[in-house]
Amino acid sequence: MENKRAAIYIDGSNLYHKLSSETLKFENLKKFNYRGLAEWLARDRRIVSCRYYVGVIRAKPSDQKGQELRQSQQKLFSHLTSQSQRFTIREGYIMEHKGIHYEKGVDVEMAVDLICGAYDDIYDVAILLSSDTDLIPAIKRVRSLKKEIEYIGFAHQPSLALQRHASLSRLLIKEELQPFVYKDQPKLDL
Repeated sequence: MENKRAAIYIDGSNLYHKLSSETLKFENLKKFNYRGLAEWLARDRRIVSCRYYVGVIRAKPSDQKGQELRQSQQKLFSHLTSQSQRFTIREGYIMEHKGIHYEKGVDVEMAVDLICGAYDDIYDVAILLSSDTDLIPAIKRVRSLKKEIEYIGFAHQPSLALQRHASLSRLLIKEELQPFVYKDQPKLDL
């Protein structure tokens, strides 16, 4: 691990939903120490890039709930970009179909960044916090370029397919995540 360069790719929606799941029950998330988590995941490796991927909430001026969600997301973005080594926020979008909201474009952004980072020799290891199996073709290509992919999942709901294709996998449990939850910050509802 000595002097390896690590790029960290976080699927924001995936992380949020896993943390607030019935199993982990971080339903009172105030703010989350994303930088602390990134450093912990990197261990002895030098972080060269931290990217956070999320569908951007858009709301009509007359949509009060949508405006509240959008403002909360903007606070999250400010929090991410203010951390000691800033996160790059990569935006997808939210699409509504028959009353159901879908996040679009996030997995494509992640796949492109994984592959471009490998080709451009930006990292030695990509630390991927996502359970999106759409990323498997990108993971295969990155590994064929002799780069490592470390899949970070959740013990209560791992992606066996991503585990199978990654160089290494780590499954997080609640006790490992607890230190990254701030107790005294205002709540971010996403």
